[in-house]
Amino acid sequence: MHYAKPLSITLLSLLAFVLAGFGAGYASDQEFTFELEEIEKKSLEWEGYAELRWEHMDINQGSAFSLLNLADDPQSDFDRLVGALQLGGSYSQELYSLQWLLKAAGQQDTLGWSDTADIYTAYATFKPKASTSLSLGKKSYKWGKGYAWNPVGFINRRKDPNNPDEALEGYITAEADFIKSNIGVVQTAALTTVLLPVYDHINDDFGTVNEMNLAAKLYLLLYDTDIDLLLRTGGSRATAFGLDFSRNLLANFEIHGELAWTENQSRLALGQDGSLQATAEDALAFLIGMRYLSSQNITSIIEYYHNGGGYSQQEMETFYRFALDAGDDLQLAAGSKLLEQARSASLKGYGRAQPGRNYLYARFNQKEPFDILYFTPAITTIINLEDSSYSLTPELLYTGFTNWEIRLRFSWLSGAGFTEYGEKQNSNKLELRLRYFF
Repeated sequence: MHYAKPLSITLLSLLAFVLAGFGAGYASDQEFTFELEEIEKKSLEWEGYAELRWEHMDINQGSAFSLLNLADDPQSDFDRLVGALQLGGSYSQELYSLQWLLKAAGQQDTLGWSDTADIYTAYATFKPKASTSLSLGKKSYKWGKGYAWNPVGFINRRKDPNNPDEALEGYITAEADFIKSNIGVVQTAALTTVLLPVYDHINDDFGTVNEMNLAAKLYLLLYDTDIDLLLRTGGSRATAFGLDFSRNLLANFEIHGELAWTENQSRLALGQDGSLQATAEDALAFLIGMRYLSSQNITSIIEYYHNGGGYSQQEMETFYRFALDAGDDLQLAAGSKLLEQARSASLKGYGRAQPGRNYLYARFNQKEPFDILYFTPAITTIINLEDSSYSLTPELLYTGFTNWEIRLRFSWLSGAGFTEYGEKQNSNKLELRLRYFF
């Protein structure tokens, strides 16, 4: 027979009774008080994390991107150790505030050492009244309702769908925000206007330099539906119009979508001779998705993404064949030239994440299954619907140690030859990440 459990309950009950009696006697002589300063918002606030990440990848021997990236130093596997520090904060004083986010990282991998130090955001805000605010500086934008992709993110940095919640570097902008509530059937309306200059050493990776660009977002809360109307115009990138929405159909079921139209969107396509040919045409992109929380505490996120400005399956196959032919010809005099052409094509479009036209994203995670506290397993997949290749990523997350996060993740890439995930540099990746938050 087991007596430990009843005995522990008895002892806890006795201890609770004694403490309650002591508390009642103490309360009769003492009046409960608190200091207002304890709940007031501090002028200076800061937070951040330190990270250590180890990655191991098996190289997809003979694939297009293993030839492009590792032809000069072939590898059968690839290891990387990364250390990173991110520090964010704010300082507020009456009508003014400052916001900043800094990140530094260093990595040692099979090919050598590299490091970076970046200012992700650093901007000042002036708020003369509750409905108006003005800001100036480097600011990161996350326009759009999509989780993995944002077709209407006209001034966003591109997300990594495998890590969509990570901080992104901003652009130097001047911004004005105006908000108003209860305008007829519109519960809330907010207008954000952004000036984004592009000059040498100022946002020069945004597009054509020596240009001033304007972006605007009109937010409406209409019949419990979040709606954004978006615009980008200027000389650095093509003019684009967008619409997005998000609505909770049930307390645990949300749907969202985005629609973007870009006029005369330019892109570079590979010709049969390996030269890059510039084209410009109108492009339609859209996303539709949902988020559902089940009674078993399983969160499901599913999104379909169509990118009309992406490359067709035939265009991607042409690139893969060209890159593979260039790798095979390295022994010949013309081989190095062809390889450089293929590398240039990769950098200018073909090598970016999800360069195709139709994708499906699905992520499922369950918080504390089987009552295992602080434990969250998840699985994510991204499928190229044009060529049927995909990535599959199971992961385990544990947060049971105060301020610590431990994540173990394995990514498996699968696809036939001349498909997106069949021609990636690696065939899989194992990753262990430790983060300490402060």
